[in-house]
Amino acid sequence: MPVTRLKLGKLKVVRRQLLQRYEHQPFVSCLAGLYGCQWRRYQRARTQPGECCCSKVEGGSFVLLIVTFILSFVFLYFWSEAQNDYNDFDWFNFGTLGFWFPWSLVLLVVAAALFTYIALLLVLAVCLLSEGQRLYLHWSHKTGIVVTLVFSVTATAVMSDLWSKEWKTLVLSLQVTAPYLHVAAASLMTILSWPIALHYYRMNKKGHQLAVLSLFLCLLFTLYLVPLGMYSPCIKEAGTLGHAPALIGHRGAPMLAPENTVMSFEKAVEAGGDGLETDVTISFDGVPFLMHDSSLKRTTNVADVFPNRTDMDACMFTWAELQQLNAGSWFLSRDPFGTGSSLSESDRVRAQNQSIPSLAQFLQVASHSGRLVLFDLRRPPYGHPYSSSYINTTLRVIQENINSSQVLWLPTDNRQQVQSLDPDLQQTLGAKASIQSLRDQNIIRLNLHYSSMSQQHIRKYMSVNISTNLYVISQPWLYTLAWCAGAHSVTTNSVHILSKMNKPLFLMSPDQYSVMWILTDVTTASFIIIIFIFHWWRERGLTFWSGSRQAHENGPYSKFRTELSDVWSVSSVPVRPDPPTSPSSPQLPTITEE
Repeated sequence: MPVTRLKLGKLKVVRRQLLQRYEHQPFVSCLAGLYGCQWRRYQRARTQPGECCCSKVEGGSFVLLIVTFILSFVFLYFWSEAQNDYNDFDWFNFGTLGFWFPWSLVLLVVAAALFTYIALLLVLAVCLLSEGQRLYLHWSHKTGIVVTLVFSVTATAVMSDLWSKEWKTLVLSLQVTAPYLHVAAASLMTILSWPIALHYYRMNKKGHQLAVLSLFLCLLFTLYLVPLGMYSPCIKEAGTLGHAPALIGHRGAPMLAPENTVMSFEKAVEAGGDGLETDVTISFDGVPFLMHDSSLKRTTNVADVFPNRTDMDACMFTWAELQQLNAGSWFLSRDPFGTGSSLSESDRVRAQNQSIPSLAQFLQVASHSGRLVLFDLRRPPYGHPYSSSYINTTLRVIQENINSSQVLWLPTDNRQQVQSLDPDLQQTLGAKASIQSLRDQNIIRLNLHYSSMSQQHIRKYMSVNISTNLYVISQPWLYTLAWCAGAHSVTTNSVHILSKMNKPLFLMSPDQYSVMWILTDVTTASFIIIIFIFHWWRERGLTFWSGSRQAHENGPYSKFRTELSDVWSVSSVPVRPDPPTSPSSPQLPTITEE
């Protein structure tokens, strides 16, 4: 093939690429403008073969952007998976600050907004690198990155100190989300391979190439092997899934009615709850009543009725005084679960007029509906008239209002005495123990926090006819894990939601899971190899077509190579081409900017 024909073919290719880049400039301008406020073409530059994609300062900013992206994602994931316990967090702040505010939701919105901002900056940076542009990050974005980084680190540190148990929740969540996170991460690495391959082949230092490729491959292979170490009770053979855990309403149905009120328990029964959970305190004149907190200020209007006794212990009030309080008006004004607007008008009126119920009223609701009963019993402080006889007082009320076999007896004080007085009570323990110790105490049920969920322990206890109840589980994904782990029952704030679940959110056989992650790894690895081969072919192809080093530096191809590197360097004034001197010296029309 004649050399002139070779040059002519290459020049046509370069001209076509030049035209395409000219039309592509508005997109690049938008990227550079959003990332570095470089809206004008003369403000930005393309990377040339052998050049770094950015200066040391901009390289440091890009690394900081990646670190901030990772840390902000960790906190956002941590806090979003903690939704099961948002109500506890908000009430903790209420007790600390003295006023109600949905801090948990505000924190989630702020974390999501900052992560979205950082993610968009990272997308812009990757797009610019894919376009071969040198990075320049505007100072305002650098400030935003630092603010996000400080927020993420501070929030994570504070939550780890005040609420360290939520890290266990995060670990549990990975048993459901890890397969999908693996697919997302593998896809992300495939996308990132485009700019990495582009700049890898443009580097002229073998050391830099080796460092970049080694880091990328190390991360990629680590990601590919992560599924080998994953465990989830929901990855099991078909047909081995047990029955759905029974639902015990935590203080009734606190999303639909004020907690620990007759209306709340009736709502839990209507929603399909299998049991009812509450908290019992003894009044000053010996009437067992329902109250979770030690004081009355959170769930009653005690500040209005007894303004000088707001912080007084609830058990220091007589039953007549307790009956003067409203136990429902706070529910609509504070709307702790954000469900107040979903109530009908009749339910809103009913909720506003709830009073503190006695243990006898609670047991009657359970007895009439045939539901199980589980409650914490708070011992009155010393000096209280019933500080020594509170157990006998409670047992008497139980025997008068419900079949004892429906009661899960949780208090540990004087357990042997209680068993002798009422052997029909279902003895329940709120902590793990050896099987021998449980047998010695005649324990037939364990009441454990969901963070201690373990399929192995549940099976071990089940083998000796000891069932397990997990508390408090309100999110469907947590209920899914409890279901797959074999829990007998769960205590929940959301009976009306979980009762509608007819199957776990995530359930997969080991073979299906193996196919899923192997197919993901093979597919993404194939795309990454193709991307690297494409960039190798493109860079080597340009070198091959240049003919020789001298022709590459001085020939007409060099002129178009320069124009291809920066289309805007082409003159805006039309240039009249020289008349052809011979058929072997073709002329290419000049591109002009309109």
